[in-house]
Amino acid sequence: MAKKAATKKKTTSKKVTKSSNKTRAARKGAVAKTAKKTVKKTAPRKSATARRPRGPVWQWSAVDTAAAIRSGAISAVETVEAHLDRMRAVNPGLNAVVVDLGEEALKAAHAADKRRAKGGELGLLHGVPITIKENVDYEGRPNFNGVPANEDLIAPSDSPVVRNLKKAGAIVIGLTNTPEFSFRGFTDNPLHGLTLNPWDPDITCGGSSGGAGSAVAAGIGTIAHGNDIGGSLRWPAHCNGVATIKPTQGRIPAFNGSATAERPMLAHLMSAQGPLARHVADVRLALEAMSQRDPRDPWWVPAPLVGPKPKGPIKVALAKIPDDMDVDPQVAAALRQAADHLERSGYRVSEVEVPDINGVWQTWCDIITNETVVMQEASMLKVTTEDFHKAWGGMRAKANGLDLKAWMQATAARNGHIRAWQLFFEEYPVVLAPTTVKPTPGPRDDTVSAERVQEIFWGEIRFISAINVLGLPGAVVPVAVHEGKPIGVQLIAGRYREDLALDAAAAIEKRAGVIAHRLWETMA
Repeated sequence: MAKKAATKKKTTSKKVTKSSNKTRAARKGAVAKTAKKTVKKTAPRKSATARRPRGPVWQWSAVDTAAAIRSGAISAVETVEAHLDRMRAVNPGLNAVVVDLGEEALKAAHAADKRRAKGGELGLLHGVPITIKENVDYEGRPNFNGVPANEDLIAPSDSPVVRNLKKAGAIVIGLTNTPEFSFRGFTDNPLHGLTLNPWDPDITCGGSSGGAGSAVAAGIGTIAHGNDIGGSLRWPAHCNGVATIKPTQGRIPAFNGSATAERPMLAHLMSAQGPLARHVADVRLALEAMSQRDPRDPWWVPAPLVGPKPKGPIKVALAKIPDDMDVDPQVAAALRQAADHLERSGYRVSEVEVPDINGVWQTWCDIITNETVVMQEASMLKVTTEDFHKAWGGMRAKANGLDLKAWMQATAARNGHIRAWQLFFEEYPVVLAPTTVKPTPGPRDDTVSAERVQEIFWGEIRFISAINVLGLPGAVVPVAVHEGKPIGVQLIAGRYREDLALDAAAAIEKRAGVIAHRLWETMA
């Protein structure tokens, strides 16, 4: 573990870019009386009741927010204003949202309210405030991806995931921070600075979707978009105490028209877009909205979101931890607690050794590292900081250098690993595994040394990164809070069985509770 002094390096907090000053719109109670309720692909219907959920608007779930807007209990304008107020109140201390899209969001909210008033068809997320990670195309804006040199990469159109969320009616209130080239598990860059964890500034918010995780945990937006090639959804979810799903590759379409070249094949096959949210139900709702077809992604798969229900009781494999991983007692306790929650919910949990987790992780490391060395390394190192070089150097040192034949053998070995896991899921449809086996590290621990980088990725979060090379869906849900810091667990399922992973996550959440409420008490 790095010296604590290394984790307390002061960040230069940068002000969020503001589109313009916020304007307040008049909103009167007459709206609720004339409100019409619509659901996706159905004609408008009058609402029998229009009740507001309890608590401040920014604390509502995405499911409750969407329902309240549809019923007329609240307008989209009032909802967006509440989230913008929350963002401007807490974000200066977090640096999670780095582009304020408030003016654009309010215009979209007014349009959303007009559409509802006219009885128009409403999407799943009509009027719901969200954030987008600043490494996918957002039309008209540079896709910085944490690198100042990317200022000329102007997005010609929205990426598929942004387009799908907007088509579902979601309203983007800001863009969230990411490390340089989204290539670190810690969120810091020379363009926007360091993003802090709302639970504790002395621990990392994770990465590369660290801004997304920090923002949604703090109550900025109901859903945060992120992506994951080595843990970049699941690691920030663990660090910030929120839920997520890394979907199966091909579930959510992806493409950046601003890119100067096509993405390498294996990088594409191991990467996934996905949502982070405070509630598992919100993750499921966002997944549905994000998963719609886009012809720009040739790897998109029209797989159903719900598959056949396994014969009950569903067997869950509690993954045995390899002997060389030193498990913190509190992490072990959280895993046992999650297993108990599943047992009490009707699952049957057994501790089982999963197929070759060590070999799977090394295959992931070898493939992604060698592909990056050949296709991207030289150009990336020219425009990145010393911190990036240290973090990348640590990962490269852990990988085996591969010639062409060895690389082809590694990609072939990937097929065997996937087959072994698919056969494993025939008996155990869900795997319960750790996110990390150690307490959450400091905000810049990957810049300490190459050895520390390897210690983190191999020794601590092995069960996260390994899953990417398999292309499997993995959910994360928080289970406990220890010494003021959240601890999550990972639920892994077979290809295109996000429903099984989320069902198990929801069962745990039902008993563990939504721990973001505890965070807000401390922030208040």
